[in-house]
Amino acid sequence: MIQVSAPGEQYKSMAAKINRAIIRVMESGWYILGKNVEEFEKEFSGYCGSKFGIGVGSGTEALHLALVACGIKQNDEVITVPNTAVPTCSAISFAGAIPVFADVDHETYNIDPAKIEQKISSKTIAIIPVHLYGQCADMEPIMDIAQKYNLKVIEDCAQSHGAEYKGKKAGTIGDIGCFSFYPTKNLGAYGDGGMIITNNKDLAKKVRLIRNYGQEGKYFSKIKGFNSRLDELQAAILRIKLKYLDKWNSLRRGKAMLYNTLLKDSGVITPYEADYNKHIYHLYVIRTKYRNELQKFLYKNGIMTLVHYPIPIYLQESYRDLNIRKGSCPVAEKYAKEILSLPLYPELNNKTIQKVCKLIKTFMNKYK
Repeated sequence: MIQVSAPGEQYKSMAAKINRAIIRVMESGWYILGKNVEEFEKEFSGYCGSKFGIGVGSGTEALHLALVACGIKQNDEVITVPNTAVPTCSAISFAGAIPVFADVDHETYNIDPAKIEQKISSKTIAIIPVHLYGQCADMEPIMDIAQKYNLKVIEDCAQSHGAEYKGKKAGTIGDIGCFSFYPTKNLGAYGDGGMIITNNKDLAKKVRLIRNYGQEGKYFSKIKGFNSRLDELQAAILRIKLKYLDKWNSLRRGKAMLYNTLLKDSGVITPYEADYNKHIYHLYVIRTKYRNELQKFLYKNGIMTLVHYPIPIYLQESYRDLNIRKGSCPVAEKYAKEILSLPLYPELNNKTIQKVCKLIKTFMNKYK
C-alpha cells in the first residue's frame, strides 16, 4: 500500500547520521534542555530569519504557550479557521479562550482576510492564521487588520516549515510563529516536538519561562508556568534533518508540479499557489465532488489517501458548546466534503505519481 507520507523512508536514507546523534545524546547523560536544544533553537530560528527560538513539547503546546505569553485570558476570543486540525483550537481552549471562526479563501483554503473584520468583537485578542498544507495565508491584510484593532497575530506554521510569503519565511510575519515537529511534517522528529519563534525579546523571555514551570533558575519560579520542553534527543535529530529541509521542500515542489501536469484536464481541482507565496507542499490536496468514491477506488488499487480535514471544527462534537450553526463558513464546509490528500513525500517515486494520476483519470472518466 502506497502511504500518504512515509517518514520511515526518510530515516533509511540517513540512518547512520541519525543513529550517531542518538547515541551521542544517550552517552552524554543530559536529556532535557541541554546543548542540542540550545543549538537547534538558534539554528531553526536563524533558518527562518527570526531573532529568538524556544523549543517546546509539541506544536499544540507552541500555540498554547504563545497565547498565554500574549496575555490571553479566560473568555477572550481568538479568530482562526474551521478547516484546521483540532489541536489549533485545543490550544485556544487550553488558554481559556474561545475560538471564533472566519471562512476561508476559495483558492488557497487559508483564512480569508475579507472575512476577519466582521468576526472581531470587544473580546477579540488575537488572530491565528493557519498556513494550511504548506502555503502561507495572505498575511499583509491580516497584519493591517491586527494593527487597526490592536490584536496579536500568532502564525500556525505546523505545515509550513520553509514556506515563504513575499520572500519572508512562515512564522516571521506575525508576533509569534508556532511550529510542530510531528514525524510526518516536512521537518519531523521521531516523536512530539515544537518550536516558537519571535522577534519580540519580551515575548521570547516569557515563553522561555512558561515552558519550564515559570522558573528563572532551578527551583525558583517567577511566574506560573507549564512543563513543555523539546527534549535533547529530538533536538539532536532535528539538527541533522534541518540541513536537508530546503532540498526536501524542493523535491516536494517538483513532485507537486508533476501531479499538476499529469492531472490537468482530469476533472479534479489541483492546488492553487498564490503568486505571493512559495508553497512547500506538506500535503498535495485535490478536490472533487466524487471524493468518497475516488478514495475507495484508490484504496482498492493500493493507494492510501487521507482527508485533511473531514469536519469543520465548530461541527465537531467537542465544540458543539459553541453553538455555531451549520452554514456559518460555507466555503470551508463545502470543501470538507471534496478534499483529498494524495501521497506526497520527498522519497516518493515519480512512477508511483504517474500510477496515481492514471488511476484518477480512469476513475474520473466515468463522470465526464
